[in-house]
Amino acid sequence: MPRTGTTVSFGMTEILRLACGKAGGGGTLRGPPCWQTGGMSVTDQVAAAPAAGEPCVLLKLGEIVLKGRNRQQFERLLRGNIRAAMKDTGLPVELLHREGVVVLTVARGERTQAEHAQAVDRVAQRVSDVPGIVRVCRAARVPKTPEAAAAAAVLLTAGTTGPFAVRARRRDKRFPVTSAELAVLIGKQVQAAHGLPVNLKHPDTEVFVEVDQREVFVFTGGQPGQGGLPVGMSGRAVALMSGGIDSPVAAYRMMRRGLRCYFLHFSGMPLTGPESIYKAYALVRGLDRFQGGSRLFVVPFGKAQQALASSGADRLQVVAQRRLMLKTAALLARRVGGAALITGDSLGQVSSQTLPNITALDDAVSLPILRPLLGWDKTEIMAEARRIGTLSISELPDQDCCTLLTPRRVETRARIDDLRRIEGRLDAGQLAERLAGTAQEYRLD
Repeated sequence: MPRTGTTVSFGMTEILRLACGKAGGGGTLRGPPCWQTGGMSVTDQVAAAPAAGEPCVLLKLGEIVLKGRNRQQFERLLRGNIRAAMKDTGLPVELLHREGVVVLTVARGERTQAEHAQAVDRVAQRVSDVPGIVRVCRAARVPKTPEAAAAAAVLLTAGTTGPFAVRARRRDKRFPVTSAELAVLIGKQVQAAHGLPVNLKHPDTEVFVEVDQREVFVFTGGQPGQGGLPVGMSGRAVALMSGGIDSPVAAYRMMRRGLRCYFLHFSGMPLTGPESIYKAYALVRGLDRFQGGSRLFVVPFGKAQQALASSGADRLQVVAQRRLMLKTAALLARRVGGAALITGDSLGQVSSQTLPNITALDDAVSLPILRPLLGWDKTEIMAEARRIGTLSISELPDQDCCTLLTPRRVETRARIDDLRRIEGRLDAGQLAERLAGTAQEYRLD
């Protein structure tokens, strides 16, 4: 990413460290270190005892299974998104699609058992960021016999304490042992091996056994996936990306609803330095793990803000410049095939986000403006930003263009006719065309 000679209060190295560590790559990940049993990791178990079956990752689908005749389209797109995400791991991953679940396996090659288990863990961590999956389970794939399932359950519960329960399910009803019988058989084996008590209502550890068409999957727990719909199923949109807390969360929420997001950032340059561009790039890099192939467009907006101030916008300055941003974003959306715009507006959070002002913003463009955070308060937004790993980047200091030339008092009940008169003096349509023409694209490397 290009840099200028302007002195800044922090560097790209610091921001990318946060983007790759807290917001993405492999630093801190959501969930406890062992999200199977809360005790030994799967890698430790493999080192401590012979492996029972083949380690794999079992993915549970959510609302996709309710899509009726369109279900195949959703599943096909989800499989494509999973394969694209697996390229990041550099591992030879095989994808198997079964009724309501997806199974990921890794070719062992010359790896030891422990190394193979670590590779499967990497796959599980990466796929947990793919929208459309509600649960990611690190499972043992064993032959289709009660004995093999019981042996895997005994291994997975090694080192656990407290009561346990076995939850058995047959997707293949031809399996000669019923679900209840299988649960009892496996429970007795676990009790005999570890002496653990059984508590079906409030267990500390749950052992899940799923009998499929060709094999049995055994696992304990798992971690939540992103849920929602596969990215790309709902089309494309342009997300207005500031350096703040709200807009990254808004973009993420719409990715979960199947929208592929292109990002547009308005910098204050040449009136400010490049700090906000660094932050926007880092935020997009962190969000990219949810969709892949993200593109960031940056528009220098400082001179346009000066023109608005010179036109006598006064108390309407903030709303007028936001309308100009939306007009520019709509032109960019036409270029990339976007059918909507996304903003991080939250009703009443700041003076420019009152209902009359939001109505005035909607008047600026014909494209729909999606506001997924409209009913959220700041505490909720910050909690979500912390969960997805963008909060630490958003809190870094920068020179935000929205704070430039801000009047002492901001209009809270903007009138559309007044805003149109200001735009008429500037020929806002042509100004937006020029701004869209100056957009510089940054692709993630």
